[in-house]
Amino acid sequence: MAMSANIMNASQQPLLRAQGLNIEIAGRHVLEQIDLDLMRGEIVTIVGPNGSGKSTLLRALIGAIEPTSGHVRQASGLRIGYVPQRLHIDPTLPLTVRRFFNLPGRHSRQAIDDALARAGIEGRGETPMTGLSGGQFQRALMARALLDNPDVLMLDEASQGLDQTGTADFYRQIEEVRNTVGCAVLMVSHDLHVVMRAADRVICLNHHICCQGLPEAVSAAPEYRALFGSVDEEALALFRHDPHHHPHGGHEHHGAEFHQTEHDDAQ
Repeated sequence: MAMSANIMNASQQPLLRAQGLNIEIAGRHVLEQIDLDLMRGEIVTIVGPNGSGKSTLLRALIGAIEPTSGHVRQASGLRIGYVPQRLHIDPTLPLTVRRFFNLPGRHSRQAIDDALARAGIEGRGETPMTGLSGGQFQRALMARALLDNPDVLMLDEASQGLDQTGTADFYRQIEEVRNTVGCAVLMVSHDLHVVMRAADRVICLNHHICCQGLPEAVSAAPEYRALFGSVDEEALALFRHDPHHHPHGGHEHHGAEFHQTEHDDAQ
């Protein structure tokens, strides 16, 4: 991919690293001085207001957008599975889940069945894509992204359109995927409660990184509250993060540290 370079000792080094990343589009500064590491096995959620550069950051990390300055490094041979924000399928198209998974290249029946099971929709291979519920459709997209056993699973507001309970169930499944597959997860969300249940680390983005750290630390940060206000504790109960629930390791340095950047007010 564009702007990629090898990272030695991938088991101990970041799968993805952005350093001094700046992106300017049509004369507008979309991202400014982004430094980001993504380690194997961690779930990182990016939150921010509309137009803050969240989706642009994902596209830059996979190499779809070339930075104006700075760079992105990927571990050698990195496999990325991507779940888009939305996907429209013509309701008149007779496309089953299995046929959808075989576009553009074919996969074995077992590989598809395994991916469906990992995404929590086992046995849905013969169901028409248009016959899936909203939550099942998003899980099908996630299963498609898991087909090639990615090292990094990226999701761009993949819970959009789901109700609160459906969103909670979807992100619990993401957590299960991380625990069983061992991939890193990098997801964008506008749902401020999702991050408290599923994330190991939260990055608050508003063209620059305003703050980052444990979900509880970020939700209490002045920079976060200036953008979003206080967290609804009642809704938060659905997504409460339990640090003892995850048997992963290797990135303890993200746990207790709360980092604030030196930027002031990028709008």
